[in-house]
Formats: sequence, structure tokens, C-alpha cells
Amino acid sequence: MDEAGKPADSGAQPATLTEAIYRRLRNDILLGVLRPGDKMKLDALRQNYDASVNTLRETLSRLVSDGLVANEGQRGFTVVPTSLADLRDITEMRRLLECHAARLSIQHADLDWESRVVAAYHKLSKVEEMIDSDPAKYGPLIETYNRAFHAAIISACGSRWLLNFHGVMYDQSLRYRMLAFQVRDFPREQSRREHHEILDAALARDANRLAAVLGTHITKGAELYVEQDLTRVPGVKRRGPGMRKSGTGRK
Repeated sequence: MDEAGKPADSGAQPATLTEAIYRRLRNDILLGVLRPGDKMKLDALRQNYDASVNTLRETLSRLVSDGLVANEGQRGFTVVPTSLADLRDITEMRRLLECHAARLSIQHADLDWESRVVAAYHKLSKVEEMIDSDPAKYGPLIETYNRAFHAAIISACGSRWLLNFHGVMYDQSLRYRMLAFQVRDFPREQSRREHHEILDAALARDANRLAAVLGTHITKGAELYVEQDLTRVPGVKRRGPGMRKSGTGRK
């Protein structure tokens, strides 16, 4: 499934300092820089993110609403812990939402939708081909283009709320994916094949086939993450998502 740049960021410039701090903290949680169970101590955050205590409190409250930070009362804020039960729940919810949205997109498919899907796949497939030649350059683009491809597939579903809830589940699954990448690499060729199968089913306007290959793609990735210790792993040095010790790899 995927790799990382700034996955939760739409690319638009933040309107305020508070929004900028929110995006930074949120991405650091999603990318595993801030790990499950980490204490979100205001003094340390103030120094690391160059933000006021009031700004940080507001930001942490938003992250609590996002389900990424827990407010433990007198004990303060903590990055939400991970668990295999939570991963399975997130995966099933994402599968249900994304496959349903994909079916609706097929019903409403037109040339504009097809153009979005083809363009998003083209970018993703090109980066997948080039990443071995320059991991530092192309690695950060993988998750950006992977997200764009999945978003394009469901973009014609016609439901703002469905897209919104899917985005929440995508980000939650992304956090597990990024933690798993810190421990081991995933078979990149498998991911390429599955992305091509998704494209073929979408362009054929075959809703049943699209839902089947998309569901397998999402579930199979999570099955690989289940094999990892996705809680704190002492001594693990974070490498870029999908980066091998002497190259790159990705699901």
C-alpha cells in the first residue's frame, strides 16, 4: 500500500499559526515521529514546535477530536496507543467505506472521473518505477500519490460525508502503516500489481470486480501490519517509509 510525504496535508497554505502547528503535530503522529503512548508534554512541545501553550492546548483538543490524542485528565495528553484489535477495526471500516464509495463512483462515472483516475495512477506508477533509482527524491512522493489514487477512485461517489469518514479511516490506517514501515519492508511488486488491477477494474466500469480487488488490497496490507509489533519498539531507528538499509521497499 504505501509510503509517505505529508499525507494529511492538502498542500494548501495554512491560514493561521494554529493551523500550521496542528498540521505539523498531526503529520508527526501519522508518520510515527510521535509514537503511540508518547506523552504530549506542553513544555517539550512548546520548544519543539515553537508555539505558545494556548496554541498547543487548542491544537491538542483538535487532535483529541481526530482520535489521534487522548486527554487523560490530570495526567495530560498522550498519543493514542495502538492495538491489533484497533487495527482490525480500522481496516474493516476503511474497507467498507472505500468499497461502497467505489461502487457509487462507478454508478456516476464519467470522462472527468476517468481522467482523474488515469492521471492519479500515472503519477503513482511512475514513482513506483523510479523509487529504486533515487529513494531520497521519490520516496516522499509515494504516499502523496497513493492517497491521490485512492481518492480519485472514490471521487465520484457523490457523498460528502462518505468521503469525510473515509478520510478519517484512511489517516488512521496510515498511522499503522507508517509504524510498520519502521520495523520491516513490504513487497513492493505486490502493491504495484494490485494498483494496476484496481485501475483495470475501474476503467472497465466493473463495480463488483473493483470492490473485490480494492477490498483485498486494503485487507492484505493490514494482514502484513498485524505481523509487526506496532507498539513501542525500543532501539528501532526510524527510516524513511519503505526505505531498505540499502534501497527501498514498500507494500
